[in-house]
This record gives sequence, C-alpha cells and structure tokens, in this order.
Amino acid sequence: MIEFLPLGGADEIGASCFYLNIAGTGVLLDCGIHPRKTGFESIPDFLLIENKPVDFIFISHAHQDHIGGLPFLIKKFPHIQIYSTKQTAELALLTLHNAVDLISRSIDEPDFIIYTHDEVEMLVKSIRFLKYKETLSAEGMRHTSKNKIKVTFYDAGHILGSASVLIEFENEKIFYTGDIRLEPQFILNGASIPDFIITTLMTETTYGSTDSKSLGTFSSEAERFTRAANIILNSGGSVLIPVFALGKMQEILLMLHDLKSKNKLLHVPIYSGGLSRKISGVYDDNRYLVSRNDAEIKLNEIEQENYFEINDISFFSKNPSIVLATSGMVLPQTTSFRFADYWLNDNKSAIFIVGYCDPETLGFTLTNSQQNDKIIFNSFLREVKCSIQRFYFPAHSNRENLLKIFNRLSPKQVILIHGEEKSQQWLGEKILSNKPETKVHAAQKGKTILIRKNLDC
Repeated sequence: MIEFLPLGGADEIGASCFYLNIAGTGVLLDCGIHPRKTGFESIPDFLLIENKPVDFIFISHAHQDHIGGLPFLIKKFPHIQIYSTKQTAELALLTLHNAVDLISRSIDEPDFIIYTHDEVEMLVKSIRFLKYKETLSAEGMRHTSKNKIKVTFYDAGHILGSASVLIEFENEKIFYTGDIRLEPQFILNGASIPDFIITTLMTETTYGSTDSKSLGTFSSEAERFTRAANIILNSGGSVLIPVFALGKMQEILLMLHDLKSKNKLLHVPIYSGGLSRKISGVYDDNRYLVSRNDAEIKLNEIEQENYFEINDISFFSKNPSIVLATSGMVLPQTTSFRFADYWLNDNKSAIFIVGYCDPETLGFTLTNSQQNDKIIFNSFLREVKCSIQRFYFPAHSNRENLLKIFNRLSPKQVILIHGEEKSQQWLGEKILSNKPETKVHAAQKGKTILIRKNLDC
C-alpha cells in the first residue's frame, strides 16, 4: 500500500509537508512553516502521523515554507533520517538560525516551545547529502516488502540546491516537483526532470491561475523594470525592492549588475544587508557545483552598500539609490516593512514588487495599490504617495510549463499541491481536457489519497 497524506501546504502556500507510507516505510517530503501564521497554526500537523511509521525526510530546498518546521519535527521524531542537497544544508544553517529570533518575537503561546541555536547546529550536522541524479536505496524499520525504495534528486531550478524528488518502488514512480522552474533565471539554468514516464506526479500549482501573458519574460520584464527605475532615479527618488533573502535577492542583484554594466540602468548605489549577503556567499562558494548561466560571477563582489550603516532613513530621499530589503512579502518587524513605512510618504520614490506575495500580507496589498490610494498599514489608514509597480521574475514555472512537465512525464495520476484553489482548478481542468483518463486529486490537509492499494511482497 502507498498512501499520501498532506500535513500542510496542500491547498495553500506555506508549511509544505507531505507524508507517504510506502509498504510500512514512512517518508516525509519537506517540513515548512507558514510565513504569516504563528505558533501551532504555523507548522504542519504532526498529530496526523503520530501513530504512523516515520523514517525519512527529504527536503526539497531551504525556503522557510519548506524547511522551517524541520526543527519542530525533530523534537517529535528524533530518529528520522534527513536528506537534502549539500547546498540546501548550507543554506539551512543560515535560514534556520535567522528564524530562531524571528519566531521567538511572534510567539505568545506558552506551550509552543521554540528551538534554540544549538539545536539548529545539531540538526544541520545530522543532514545527509544527496547529489543530483544520485540514487539512495532506503527502507524503514517496519518495511514489509523485500524491495527497497529508491530516491533520486533532480535539479528543480528554483533556488540554489533546490531538488525535485523521484521515488521509485516496485513498478511505481512518484515524482514530487517541490518548487520548480523549468526555464532559466538570471543565475540558475532551470530544472531537469526524468526522461521517462512516471505513474504519479505531485506538482506545485503556484502560478496555475495566473495568465502567463501578464508575466512576460525575464528579458522583457528587465527592460520594463529599467525604464521605470530610470524615471524614478532621474527624478531624485529611490527604489525599494522587497526581496526574499534567499533566491530572489541574488537573482535581482545579478540583474541590476548586468543592467548597470551595459549602461542601461543609472549608476546609483545598490543597498543590501544582513542575511542576504551571507546567502550570496553560499551561492558564490557553490558556483561551480550547480548549473549556472555564468559561474564566473561572484555575487558578493558586486558593489553594494550596507543599509544598516544608514542612521537616518531620509538619506534615501536625498540620495537616489536602489534598496534590496527583506522580507519579500513586507512582513511586520522586517527591514522592508520599516523602509516601506517611510517610502509611502515620498512621492519621488517607488516600491517595486518583484516576487510572490501571500494574499494576506502587506506585500500583496502594496502590489494592488497605486498612488493616492488609501491602505491599512500597521493598523493605520495611510495614503500611498510613492509609486508602486509590479514586475514578474518568478522562481516558479508558469502554468504552461507545469502542463509541459505533465505532458513529458505522462503520469496516470496527478496530485495538485502548493497553490490556491483557483490555481489547482485551472491546472486540473487543463490536465483532464488533455488526457481525460488521468486521475486528478486536489490535495487537502489531513485527507489521505491512496496511490496504490496492493503491492508485491
């Protein structure tokens, strides 16, 4: 028997965690935390697997919505074996340490015990590495079959070290995309997927409901970005770009460097700081070990100033600059939130949104706002005086490429995850219109899907 059970991240983006029971061996795929929830609501529901075998966990990448719940999982299942790429483990050391203080400031539940920095060190040291296209044979303590489970990582093209996971058992081939981008970005070359037919596809659906015409291409968006930025900078304003410290920061930084080196973008200072620079260092250290467009460029050698050295934020009103600040969704108590508070009052400056924003975050509100609009910011009604513009540089596949993955792998069964209901609905309908015989499931937290009933023993 092979059972699939979502513990989180089924029909939303956040706290991704998916359980497979494969002939008595318990396998988890990712263990994230929800970016806008706190306490027990922010982590996967481990009670769903309390009486089930739990043997292995495979982490697809180091974004918090895929790895942030791992320290809580280890407290409950200390014997579990953890696997990721080497790059994901190196990034996890930075992101999980950073999360300790962030989570601690938001917790008001006495029974919710946060992990410590020492526990992060011990956890990361326990991670075992799996290279792309390297196959692991595995079986749990209660495995009931003479045949072992085979697990292989494929480059997901999402961020440094990101992996899709192929699980093979007997004649079943299950492919978990994780967060996947088929096409190249500014740094990464794009995903690789199996060149053979699989039986079950577990696919993200992040951009399933987004018309790809609105996304443009990285090239066309970079041109549009350049025109808009030059107008703001020429007028004496500054551009604030909220970014994820991991992935988006590095991709946008390289884009800015390329535009400036070609004299397309005005030569103004770029400001960054904190965790994002440490992460860029990991990108630099691994530049020859992963598939990159140009492995010679070192991100931390791109000229940047440190925004933490600016004591008076009004400096940016007098000195045109581009500021890359975390978080990408402009969450409370983050640098981008503090900067946005000031930027909203500056009619010369602009906020450029360049990544995905959860619908219930300030970043999403800003994305859908224009000058002179009134918005709720930090519980107060505020007028938007700055320019706000949206640009698309997605680290996820657009919906046509999600369909391309489906067509190339030709699975008999599809499980839709990591996306809002309308995104799952669009992709599901397209799959069924192409191949009506396909079994399509929209995953729901706590609801088991039977992938296969009978197994050969």
